[in-house]
Amino acid sequence: MHRRSRRSAVLALGVIASLLVPAVVAAPPAAAAPSGSKKVIANLFEWNWPSVASECTNVLGPKGYGYVQVSPPQEHVRGNQWWVAYQPVSYRIESRKGTRAQFQSMVNTCHAAGVKVIVDAVVNHMSGQDAGGTGWAGSSYGHYDYPGIYQTQDFHHCGRNGGDDIVNYNDRYEVQNCELVNLSDLKTESEYVRSKLAGYLNDLLSLGVDGFRLDASKHMPAADIAAIKSKLSRSAYLVQEVIHGAGEPIQPPEYTGNGDVHEFRYGKDLARVFRSEKLAYLKNFGEGWGHLPGGAAAVFVDNHDTQREGGVLTYRDGGIYALANAFMLAWPYGSPTVMSSYTFSNREAGPPSDGGNKTLNTTCYSGWECEHRWRVVANMVAFNNAAQGAGVANWYDNGNNHIAFSRSGKGYLTVNDEDGAINGRSYYAGLPAGRYCDVIHGDFSGGACSGPVITVDAGGWFAASVPAHDAVAIHVGAKLS
Repeated sequence: MHRRSRRSAVLALGVIASLLVPAVVAAPPAAAAPSGSKKVIANLFEWNWPSVASECTNVLGPKGYGYVQVSPPQEHVRGNQWWVAYQPVSYRIESRKGTRAQFQSMVNTCHAAGVKVIVDAVVNHMSGQDAGGTGWAGSSYGHYDYPGIYQTQDFHHCGRNGGDDIVNYNDRYEVQNCELVNLSDLKTESEYVRSKLAGYLNDLLSLGVDGFRLDASKHMPAADIAAIKSKLSRSAYLVQEVIHGAGEPIQPPEYTGNGDVHEFRYGKDLARVFRSEKLAYLKNFGEGWGHLPGGAAAVFVDNHDTQREGGVLTYRDGGIYALANAFMLAWPYGSPTVMSSYTFSNREAGPPSDGGNKTLNTTCYSGWECEHRWRVVANMVAFNNAAQGAGVANWYDNGNNHIAFSRSGKGYLTVNDEDGAINGRSYYAGLPAGRYCDVIHGDFSGGACSGPVITVDAGGWFAASVPAHDAVAIHVGAKLS
């Protein structure tokens, strides 16, 4: 039997339930300045602005998330599909997710909760509608006509493939001068276009935004992005979407001079290991696998694109998905983003909406998956914070699917992805002696733990039993005594 089938049967017996219990969240702390030591990003995909604000206050801030990534806020084409937000028609901050005033309020509220805001910014293109129309906020537009913003001379017209679309990803010119699925491709080498794009980003910076995810960065020369970045009114975190393609002329390392770059191989490799290979292979995961340098890599188990394309773990994988996120948050490679999805069966489907396609307020576990709240995921954020700057030590594996490692004096994770329990084994954590909350199964709050407590002895050892397809994690930020 295929290994994935065996584990599905085990998970169905109840491990999923224990791993996916949403974390209990204490009352939010007093307002605090965002901390540079909090690196984890929560991608609240297609959440509306009031819901993001509430989540910053009630969950993201208290659980230690450093950033929230929000979906594109500019005016877009009409419709319900998920991708309409990626077809801008103007740079007005008004979309199905809310108004400019609601966006401003959300940024202020998140900052008060100690959470910085990253905007998914669409700067490579405008809409892909041949017939044009009227945008969400009432702006009229044509495929190459955006009154007061751009006209046909501001776009690439590559004259290839019968419709200007990209066909050959082995042709650098075509990838960066033709159209991605008919989306009108901006002439980012133009000083006028660069100024318009910088104006949009600077408007967002004026509202307090802290950084940008630059969509479709691969379709713009790195030098064009650098030129736009040079026009920003202040410094901002940048992460660029550049999908690795074996043998292609455009590669992610070209873009590291501008900021972080998404490492798309990370999630696919992690899925393959968890589904059909051996966790022992993860001993040198990251740069040792040929991935980007860790200091420039932005990583994720899945994102809004890859969960629709396949080849990665998603919320549908239940407990195994939770374990992969636990590993990501414990492992010191790249800047991690946790995905928070809405439920979908049709890959085109947009978020839960009213009759006019306005996005509804988020109700977790009812149309929204809220993976960032799952106990394992939410509690491992604090592990990531506690372990900042600490390297891997005390690696153990059984040559198969039981691994363990510490983050030098700061935390310890063991994952048992075997089909049977590991009973009464001793682990060398190298942590200070004391009692620690097992944050995989319990919430640490007010000095108490709602779940199992692990005792580390004076020599740095502890004993624990780990059920099949489960884990134990402890860290110095969840120490009881």
